[in-house]
Amino acid sequence: MAGGAVAVTSGDVLCKEVVALGERLGLGTREQFKCGRRIWGAERYIDVVLTHVESKRRLGLECKYQGTAGSAEEKIPAIIQDISAWPIPGLVVFSGNGFSTNIKSFLVASGRAVELDELEPWVQLFFGLDLPAAPARKPRTRPSVI
Repeated sequence: MAGGAVAVTSGDVLCKEVVALGERLGLGTREQFKCGRRIWGAERYIDVVLTHVESKRRLGLECKYQGTAGSAEEKIPAIIQDISAWPIPGLVVFSGNGFSTNIKSFLVASGRAVELDELEPWVQLFFGLDLPAAPARKPRTRPSVI
């Protein structure tokens, strides 16, 4: 992750990394915010809520870590659906080597998920924060017309 973060080894570490990113970007952070019930009836806690202090715009982040292959990823589609019931925009942040290629593809294609190492530019765009300077690009050359 940009900024020299520690290696993610658990869901709790992932949440802490997301909070650290938010704080580094000057956003307000809140962990485990209780917010109603999930679509299956359980109490809903949003893992991390980021707040742009000036605009009061908020983003909820559901943090999912999977270190080894397993059945935990089977819950992902329900989580994506549950996020649509949140009172604020939401996103799944995922990390770990245990996610299958298929579920990674599903997450990215949903438009509601991003890997941890791609979160910073996503958050910068979402909140309208200053973007890092663009790297210098080589000038494009046009092919010769004969």
